[in-house]
Amino acid sequence: MRSLKNVLVTGGSGFIGCNFIRVLLNKTPDFNGRIINLDALTYAGNALSLAEIDTKHGGGRYFFEHGDICDRPFVESIFDKYEIDTVIHFAAESHVDRSILGPEAFIKTNVMGTYTLLDAARNIWKRAGGSMREDVLFHHISTDEVYGSLGDTGYFTETTAYDPRSPYSASKASSDHLVMAYYHTYGLPVTLSNCSNNYGSYQFPEKLIPLMILNMLEGKNLPVYGGGKNIRDWVYVEDHNSAVWAVIAKGRIGEKYNIGGGNEWENIKLLSVLIDIVADQAGLDPDKIWETITYVKDRPGHDRRYAIDFSKIKDELGWEPGSTFEDGLKKTVAWYLKNREWIDGIRSGEYKNWVEKNYGKRG
Repeated sequence: MRSLKNVLVTGGSGFIGCNFIRVLLNKTPDFNGRIINLDALTYAGNALSLAEIDTKHGGGRYFFEHGDICDRPFVESIFDKYEIDTVIHFAAESHVDRSILGPEAFIKTNVMGTYTLLDAARNIWKRAGGSMREDVLFHHISTDEVYGSLGDTGYFTETTAYDPRSPYSASKASSDHLVMAYYHTYGLPVTLSNCSNNYGSYQFPEKLIPLMILNMLEGKNLPVYGGGKNIRDWVYVEDHNSAVWAVIAKGRIGEKYNIGGGNEWENIKLLSVLIDIVADQAGLDPDKIWETITYVKDRPGHDRRYAIDFSKIKDELGWEPGSTFEDGLKKTVAWYLKNREWIDGIRSGEYKNWVEKNYGKRG
Protein backbone atom coordinates (compact mmCIF):
# COMPACT_ATOMS: atom_id res chain seq x y z
CA MET A 1 0.00 0.00 0.00
CA ARG A 2 1.45 3.33 -1.07
CA SER A 3 1.52 6.24 1.35
CA LEU A 4 0.10 9.34 -0.34
CA LYS A 5 0.58 12.68 1.38
CA ASN A 6 -0.10 15.48 -1.10
CA VAL A 7 -2.28 14.44 -4.02
CA LEU A 8 -2.85 16.66 -7.05
CA VAL A 9 -6.16 15.79 -8.72
CA THR A 10 -6.55 17.48 -12.10
CA GLY A 11 -10.09 18.07 -13.31
CA GLY A 12 -11.41 17.45 -9.83
CA SER A 13 -14.49 19.58 -10.39
CA GLY A 14 -15.61 17.47 -13.34
CA PHE A 15 -17.86 14.42 -13.27
CA ILE A 16 -15.50 11.57 -12.41
CA GLY A 17 -12.99 13.76 -10.58
CA CYS A 18 -15.45 15.25 -8.11
CA ASN A 19 -16.84 11.81 -7.33
CA PHE A 20 -13.28 10.53 -6.81
CA ILE A 21 -12.44 13.33 -4.37
CA ARG A 22 -15.65 12.66 -2.46
CA VAL A 23 -14.90 8.93 -2.26
CA LEU A 24 -11.29 9.52 -1.22
CA LEU A 25 -12.11 11.94 1.60
CA ASN A 26 -15.33 10.36 2.86
CA LYS A 27 -15.08 6.63 2.15
CA THR A 28 -11.38 5.71 2.11
CA PRO A 29 -10.15 5.30 5.70
CA ASP A 30 -6.63 4.30 4.61
CA PHE A 31 -6.08 7.68 2.94
CA ASN A 32 -4.99 10.41 5.35
CA GLY A 33 -3.35 12.87 3.00
CA ARG A 34 -4.31 16.17 1.39
CA ILE A 35 -6.04 16.71 -1.96
CA ILE A 36 -5.26 19.65 -4.19
CA ASN A 37 -7.88 20.06 -6.91
CA LEU A 38 -6.60 21.82 -10.04
CA ASP A 39 -9.44 22.71 -12.39
CA ALA A 40 -9.96 25.34 -15.08
CA LEU A 41 -13.74 25.34 -14.41
CA THR A 42 -14.61 25.21 -18.10
CA TYR A 43 -18.18 24.38 -19.16
CA ALA A 44 -18.10 20.86 -17.64
CA GLY A 45 -16.44 21.78 -14.35
CA ASN A 46 -18.57 23.15 -11.53
CA ALA A 47 -17.37 24.36 -8.15
CA LEU A 48 -20.81 23.48 -6.72
CA SER A 49 -19.99 19.80 -7.25
CA LEU A 50 -17.63 19.93 -4.27
CA ALA A 51 -19.29 22.61 -2.15
CA GLU A 52 -19.82 20.34 0.85
CA ILE A 53 -16.25 19.01 0.59
CA ASP A 54 -14.91 22.57 0.62
CA THR A 55 -17.03 23.39 3.66
CA LYS A 56 -15.93 20.29 5.56
CA HIS A 57 -12.31 19.94 4.49
CA GLY A 58 -11.31 23.25 2.84
CA GLY A 59 -7.97 24.60 4.03
CA GLY A 60 -7.18 21.36 5.87
CA ARG A 61 -7.33 18.26 3.71
CA TYR A 62 -8.82 19.88 0.60
CA PHE A 63 -7.49 22.81 -1.45
CA PHE A 64 -8.76 24.24 -4.72
CA GLU A 65 -6.53 25.84 -7.35
CA HIS A 66 -8.17 27.49 -10.36
CA GLY A 67 -5.99 27.19 -13.44
CA ASP A 68 -5.05 25.53 -16.72
CA ILE A 69 -3.00 22.33 -16.85
CA CYS A 70 -1.24 23.78 -19.92
CA ASP A 71 0.12 26.68 -17.85
CA ARG A 72 3.58 25.33 -17.03
CA PRO A 73 4.68 27.99 -14.47
CA PHE A 74 1.37 27.67 -12.63
CA VAL A 75 1.54 23.86 -12.58
CA GLU A 76 5.10 23.95 -11.25
CA SER A 77 4.11 26.46 -8.57
CA ILE A 78 1.47 24.01 -7.32
CA PHE A 79 4.01 21.18 -7.17
CA ASP A 80 6.28 23.40 -5.07
CA LYS A 81 3.60 24.99 -2.89
CA TYR A 82 2.01 21.71 -1.82
CA GLU A 83 5.01 19.36 -2.17
CA ILE A 84 3.01 17.14 -4.51
CA ASP A 85 3.96 13.45 -4.41
CA THR A 86 1.03 12.03 -6.42
CA VAL A 87 -0.77 13.19 -9.56
CA ILE A 88 -4.16 11.73 -10.48
CA HIS A 89 -4.90 13.09 -13.91
CA PHE A 90 -8.61 13.25 -14.72
CA ALA A 91 -8.64 16.58 -16.57
CA ALA A 92 -9.67 16.13 -20.20
CA GLU A 93 -11.97 17.25 -22.95
CA SER A 94 -14.16 14.18 -23.24
CA HIS A 95 -17.14 14.52 -25.56
CA VAL A 96 -16.90 12.88 -28.99
CA ASP A 97 -19.41 15.21 -30.69
CA ARG A 98 -17.54 18.26 -29.44
CA SER A 99 -14.26 16.81 -30.72
CA ILE A 100 -15.76 16.39 -34.19
CA LEU A 101 -16.94 20.00 -34.27
CA GLY A 102 -13.82 21.48 -32.67
CA PRO A 103 -10.80 19.16 -32.31
CA GLU A 104 -8.25 21.84 -31.38
CA ALA A 105 -9.38 22.10 -27.74
CA PHE A 106 -8.96 18.32 -27.38
CA ILE A 107 -5.40 18.41 -28.68
CA LYS A 108 -4.55 21.30 -26.38
CA THR A 109 -5.99 19.88 -23.17
CA ASN A 110 -5.58 16.15 -23.65
CA VAL A 111 -2.17 16.11 -25.35
CA MET A 112 -0.40 19.34 -24.40
CA GLY A 113 -1.95 19.41 -20.94
CA THR A 114 -0.81 15.88 -20.21
CA TYR A 115 2.66 16.67 -21.55
CA THR A 116 2.88 19.75 -19.31
CA LEU A 117 1.98 17.76 -16.20
CA LEU A 118 4.33 14.90 -17.07
CA ASP A 119 7.27 17.15 -17.75
CA ALA A 120 6.68 19.24 -14.63
CA ALA A 121 6.54 16.05 -12.56
CA ARG A 122 9.69 14.70 -14.23
CA ASN A 123 11.71 17.82 -13.48
CA ILE A 124 10.45 18.38 -9.93
CA TRP A 125 10.61 14.72 -8.86
CA LYS A 126 14.12 14.23 -10.21
CA ARG A 127 16.86 13.96 -7.59
CA ALA A 128 20.01 16.08 -7.74
CA GLY A 129 21.97 13.19 -9.27
CA GLY A 130 19.42 12.71 -12.01
CA SER A 131 17.61 9.64 -10.67
CA MET A 132 13.85 9.68 -10.14
CA ARG A 133 12.24 9.58 -6.72
CA GLU A 134 10.52 6.28 -5.93
CA ASP A 135 7.96 7.66 -3.44
CA VAL A 136 5.94 9.45 -6.14
CA LEU A 137 3.29 8.42 -8.66
CA PHE A 138 1.62 9.79 -11.79
CA HIS A 139 -1.69 8.06 -12.49
CA HIS A 140 -3.37 8.76 -15.82
CA ILE A 141 -7.10 8.23 -16.41
CA SER A 142 -7.98 7.16 -19.95
CA THR A 143 -10.77 5.56 -21.92
CA ASP A 144 -11.59 2.33 -23.73
CA GLU A 145 -12.28 4.42 -26.84
CA VAL A 146 -8.56 4.43 -27.64
CA TYR A 147 -8.94 0.78 -28.72
CA GLY A 148 -11.39 1.55 -31.51
CA SER A 149 -14.39 -0.60 -32.30
CA LEU A 150 -15.20 -4.25 -31.62
CA GLY A 151 -17.29 -6.64 -33.67
CA ASP A 152 -20.00 -8.81 -32.18
CA THR A 153 -17.53 -10.81 -30.08
CA GLY A 154 -14.30 -10.25 -28.18
CA TYR A 155 -13.09 -7.83 -25.52
CA PHE A 156 -10.54 -5.07 -25.12
CA THR A 157 -7.54 -6.18 -23.06
CA GLU A 158 -4.53 -4.23 -21.89
CA THR A 159 -2.60 -5.51 -24.93
CA THR A 160 -5.23 -4.59 -27.54
CA ALA A 161 -3.71 -2.40 -30.24
CA TYR A 162 -4.84 1.22 -30.27
CA ASP A 163 -7.17 2.19 -33.11
CA PRO A 164 -8.84 5.53 -32.24
CA ARG A 165 -11.65 6.70 -34.55
CA SER A 166 -12.48 10.24 -33.35
CA PRO A 167 -10.41 13.34 -32.51
CA TYR A 168 -11.32 12.72 -28.87
CA SER A 169 -10.08 9.13 -28.77
CA ALA A 170 -7.02 10.04 -30.84
CA SER A 171 -6.10 12.75 -28.33
CA LYS A 172 -6.50 10.32 -25.43
CA ALA A 173 -4.44 7.68 -27.24
CA SER A 174 -1.71 10.28 -27.70
CA SER A 175 -1.73 11.13 -24.01
CA ASP A 176 -1.58 7.43 -23.08
CA HIS A 177 1.50 6.99 -25.24
CA LEU A 178 3.14 10.06 -23.68
CA VAL A 179 2.55 8.70 -20.18
CA MET A 180 4.16 5.36 -20.99
CA ALA A 181 7.00 7.08 -22.87
CA TYR A 182 7.85 9.11 -19.74
CA TYR A 183 7.98 5.86 -17.80
CA HIS A 184 10.25 4.08 -20.26
CA THR A 185 12.44 7.06 -21.16
CA TYR A 186 12.77 8.95 -17.88
CA GLY A 187 11.80 6.38 -15.26
CA LEU A 188 8.81 8.44 -14.12
CA PRO A 189 6.68 6.20 -11.86
CA VAL A 190 3.34 5.90 -13.65
CA THR A 191 0.20 3.81 -13.72
CA LEU A 192 -2.58 4.07 -16.29
CA SER A 193 -6.21 2.97 -16.42
CA ASN A 194 -8.62 2.70 -19.35
CA CYS A 195 -12.27 2.69 -18.34
CA SER A 196 -15.57 1.97 -20.03
CA ASN A 197 -18.51 4.40 -20.06
CA ASN A 198 -19.17 5.96 -16.65
CA TYR A 199 -22.55 7.02 -15.32
CA GLY A 200 -23.73 8.47 -12.03
CA SER A 201 -24.24 11.74 -10.16
CA TYR A 202 -22.72 15.06 -11.27
CA GLN A 203 -22.34 13.98 -14.91
CA PHE A 204 -22.55 16.81 -17.43
CA PRO A 205 -25.94 16.78 -19.18
CA GLU A 206 -24.56 16.37 -22.70
CA LYS A 207 -23.70 12.70 -22.02
CA LEU A 208 -26.19 9.98 -22.91
CA ILE A 209 -27.72 8.97 -19.57
CA PRO A 210 -28.18 12.41 -17.96
CA LEU A 211 -29.30 13.87 -21.31
CA MET A 212 -32.00 11.24 -21.62
CA ILE A 213 -33.08 11.62 -17.99
CA LEU A 214 -33.48 15.38 -18.27
CA ASN A 215 -35.19 15.23 -21.65
CA MET A 216 -37.70 12.76 -20.23
CA LEU A 217 -38.38 15.03 -17.26
CA GLU A 218 -38.81 18.04 -19.54
CA GLY A 219 -40.96 16.29 -22.15
CA LYS A 220 -38.39 16.67 -24.92
CA ASN A 221 -37.44 14.29 -27.69
CA LEU A 222 -34.96 11.49 -26.94
CA PRO A 223 -32.39 11.58 -29.79
CA VAL A 224 -30.96 8.16 -30.64
CA TYR A 225 -28.10 7.77 -33.12
CA GLY A 226 -28.74 5.43 -36.05
CA GLY A 227 -30.87 2.51 -34.98
CA GLY A 228 -29.75 2.57 -31.35
CA LYS A 229 -27.78 -0.65 -31.85
CA ASN A 230 -24.38 0.65 -30.71
CA ILE A 231 -23.17 -1.26 -27.66
CA ARG A 232 -21.34 0.15 -24.65
CA ASP A 233 -20.02 -1.33 -21.44
CA TRP A 234 -21.17 0.74 -18.44
CA VAL A 235 -19.58 1.17 -15.02
CA TYR A 236 -21.03 3.15 -12.11
CA VAL A 237 -18.78 6.10 -11.29
CA GLU A 238 -18.18 5.07 -7.67
CA ASP A 239 -17.13 1.61 -8.84
CA HIS A 240 -14.75 3.19 -11.34
CA ASN A 241 -13.24 5.37 -8.65
CA SER A 242 -12.77 2.45 -6.27
CA ALA A 243 -10.85 0.77 -9.10
CA VAL A 244 -8.71 3.88 -9.61
CA TRP A 245 -7.90 3.88 -5.90
CA ALA A 246 -6.94 0.19 -6.07
CA VAL A 247 -4.51 0.92 -8.92
CA ILE A 248 -3.03 3.93 -7.14
CA ALA A 249 -2.66 2.12 -3.84
CA LYS A 250 -1.48 -1.29 -5.07
CA GLY A 251 -0.98 -1.30 -8.85
CA ARG A 252 2.38 -2.15 -10.40
CA ILE A 253 4.47 0.76 -11.66
CA GLY A 254 4.54 1.00 -15.45
CA GLU A 255 1.37 -1.07 -15.86
CA LYS A 256 -2.04 -0.27 -17.29
CA TYR A 257 -5.34 -1.65 -16.04
CA ASN A 258 -8.67 -1.88 -17.84
CA ILE A 259 -11.70 -0.91 -15.74
CA GLY A 260 -15.09 -2.14 -16.92
CA GLY A 261 -18.51 -3.02 -15.64
CA GLY A 262 -18.99 -6.35 -17.41
CA ASN A 263 -22.21 -4.68 -18.41
CA GLU A 264 -22.90 -4.40 -22.15
CA TRP A 265 -26.04 -2.70 -23.40
CA GLU A 266 -27.37 -1.63 -26.77
CA ASN A 267 -28.27 2.04 -26.52
CA ILE A 268 -31.92 1.40 -27.32
CA LYS A 269 -32.20 -1.34 -24.67
CA LEU A 270 -30.49 0.88 -22.11
CA LEU A 271 -33.03 3.57 -22.94
CA SER A 272 -35.86 1.10 -22.37
CA VAL A 273 -34.66 0.37 -18.82
CA LEU A 274 -34.05 4.05 -18.15
CA ILE A 275 -37.54 5.03 -19.30
CA ASP A 276 -39.11 2.61 -16.81
CA ILE A 277 -36.97 3.92 -13.94
CA VAL A 278 -37.61 7.60 -14.70
CA ALA A 279 -41.32 6.98 -15.20
CA ASP A 280 -41.51 5.17 -11.86
CA GLN A 281 -39.55 7.75 -9.86
CA ALA A 282 -41.06 10.85 -11.51
CA GLY A 283 -44.62 9.57 -11.84
CA LEU A 284 -44.66 9.75 -15.65
CA ASP A 285 -46.33 7.57 -18.29
CA PRO A 286 -43.65 5.32 -19.86
CA ASP A 287 -45.69 4.88 -23.05
CA LYS A 288 -45.74 8.63 -23.63
CA ILE A 289 -41.98 8.81 -23.05
CA TRP A 290 -41.47 6.07 -25.64
CA GLU A 291 -43.30 8.23 -28.18
CA THR A 292 -40.60 10.91 -27.86
CA ILE A 293 -37.78 8.66 -29.14
CA THR A 294 -36.36 10.22 -32.30
CA TYR A 295 -33.80 8.44 -34.46
CA VAL A 296 -31.19 10.84 -35.81
CA LYS A 297 -28.37 10.56 -38.34
CA ASP A 298 -25.51 8.51 -36.97
CA ARG A 299 -22.37 10.17 -35.62
CA PRO A 300 -19.38 10.15 -38.03
CA GLY A 301 -16.98 7.32 -37.15
CA HIS A 302 -19.38 5.94 -34.54
CA ASP A 303 -17.77 2.87 -32.96
CA ARG A 304 -20.02 -0.18 -33.05
CA ARG A 305 -19.21 -1.89 -29.76
CA TYR A 306 -16.99 -1.51 -26.70
CA ALA A 307 -16.45 -4.29 -24.19
CA ILE A 308 -13.82 -4.43 -21.46
CA ASP A 309 -11.95 -7.45 -20.12
CA PHE A 310 -11.09 -6.35 -16.58
CA SER A 311 -9.65 -9.69 -15.43
CA LYS A 312 -6.21 -8.15 -14.83
CA ILE A 313 -7.36 -5.69 -12.17
CA LYS A 314 -9.62 -8.36 -10.68
CA ASP A 315 -6.87 -10.98 -10.46
CA GLU A 316 -4.03 -8.66 -9.38
CA LEU A 317 -5.82 -6.13 -7.17
CA GLY A 318 -9.03 -7.88 -6.17
CA TRP A 319 -11.34 -5.26 -7.70
CA GLU A 320 -14.69 -5.86 -9.34
CA PRO A 321 -17.83 -3.73 -9.74
CA GLY A 322 -20.02 -3.44 -6.68
CA SER A 323 -23.21 -2.10 -8.27
CA THR A 324 -25.71 -3.71 -10.58
CA PHE A 325 -26.67 -1.62 -13.59
CA GLU A 326 -30.29 -1.24 -12.50
CA ASP A 327 -29.31 -0.17 -8.96
CA GLY A 328 -26.79 2.30 -10.33
CA LEU A 329 -29.37 3.76 -12.71
CA LYS A 330 -31.93 4.09 -9.92
CA LYS A 331 -29.44 6.00 -7.77
CA THR A 332 -28.48 8.17 -10.74
CA VAL A 333 -32.08 9.07 -11.63
CA ALA A 334 -32.87 9.84 -7.97
CA TRP A 335 -29.87 12.18 -7.81
CA TYR A 336 -30.93 14.15 -10.90
CA LEU A 337 -34.46 14.47 -9.56
CA LYS A 338 -33.16 15.96 -6.31
CA ASN A 339 -30.50 18.30 -7.70
CA ARG A 340 -32.18 20.71 -10.09
CA GLU A 341 -30.16 23.67 -8.79
CA TRP A 342 -26.90 22.00 -9.82
CA ILE A 343 -28.37 21.05 -13.19
CA ASP A 344 -29.67 24.55 -13.92
CA GLY A 345 -26.32 26.04 -12.99
CA ILE A 346 -24.20 23.80 -15.15
CA ARG A 347 -26.51 24.12 -18.16
CA SER A 348 -26.15 27.88 -18.27
CA GLY A 349 -23.41 30.02 -19.78
CA GLU A 350 -21.01 28.47 -22.27
CA TYR A 351 -22.84 25.15 -22.38
CA LYS A 352 -26.15 26.81 -23.24
CA ASN A 353 -24.52 28.92 -25.94
CA TRP A 354 -22.81 25.86 -27.45
CA VAL A 355 -26.02 23.88 -27.54
CA GLU A 356 -27.95 26.72 -29.15
CA LYS A 357 -25.24 27.27 -31.76
CA ASN A 358 -24.98 23.61 -32.74
CA TYR A 359 -28.41 22.17 -32.06
CA GLY A 360 -30.76 25.16 -31.85
CA LYS A 361 -32.58 26.68 -28.90
CA ARG A 362 -34.22 24.42 -26.38
CA GLY A 363 -37.86 24.12 -25.52
